[in-house]
Amino acid sequence: MKKKKTIKIKNVVLEIPIAVMLIILTLLVVGGENWMVFSAFKPEKEIISWPPTFIPNSFTLENFTDVQDRIDILRYILNSVIYAGGTTALAVVVNCMAGYAYAFYDFKGKTGMFLMTLATMMVPFQVIMVPLFLVVYKMGMYDSYWGLIIPRVAVAGSIFMMRAAFTGIPKEMAEAARIDGLSEYGIFWKIMMPQVKPAVITLIILSVNGSWNDLLWPMIVTSSTEMRTLANGLALFIGQNTIEYGAAFAGALISLLPMFVLYMFGQKYFIEGMSSGGLKG
Repeated sequence: MKKKKTIKIKNVVLEIPIAVMLIILTLLVVGGENWMVFSAFKPEKEIISWPPTFIPNSFTLENFTDVQDRIDILRYILNSVIYAGGTTALAVVVNCMAGYAYAFYDFKGKTGMFLMTLATMMVPFQVIMVPLFLVVYKMGMYDSYWGLIIPRVAVAGSIFMMRAAFTGIPKEMAEAARIDGLSEYGIFWKIMMPQVKPAVITLIILSVNGSWNDLLWPMIVTSSTEMRTLANGLALFIGQNTIEYGAAFAGALISLLPMFVLYMFGQKYFIEGMSSGGLKG
């Protein structure tokens, strides 16, 4: 009995530092987000005052009015929705099909192609953005939604995650469906896709989040004001010499809310999908 109690005490002693570290990290993350939320409702003078105040002394909606007056925020939100939605819709189809092919089909050069796909994860986007821009420009997609969406569809990390998810499904399920006369597309959409629902939802969340917060690629491939995304529009409040803190915080809060709602609805599947994608394959 004494030995068991000693083991429990040791476990507690080892877990205390980990718990303290996690609590500190949580406070840092949540504290920063709460600071942004409260600062969005502060007057500009109170934001830059010293000592700083966490909870506003007086709430104001002036910052949100400034955002609406300075930029065409509704247009920018629409562009971000089209960019994120279009990219995600195509990404689900392309990356899931690629992952399914790598998991279920045997073809010549399969291993080499998969390794080449994974190798692209080691190439920073900054290395390929100029060649990618030239391709978009030569194909006549510059300053258009297609120029924004198409180059961002296929992602090696997403293909790897979906391959890992499909690898956990017995191949006998596909064979049984073929015997029953189901086509290859029918097997993929009706049998396989429902089996990897958590991974698909994880893919959707990651794709939407990446496109919604993307700043660099829309700045490169668009030139007109009408094609700016929300991230591009909010960058206007942060200049080289001046920063409009109130408007920047208000715009950041507007940009954060859709992603927060999306993650809250999909967090269960997101965690499950990330776990299955990391443990299998």
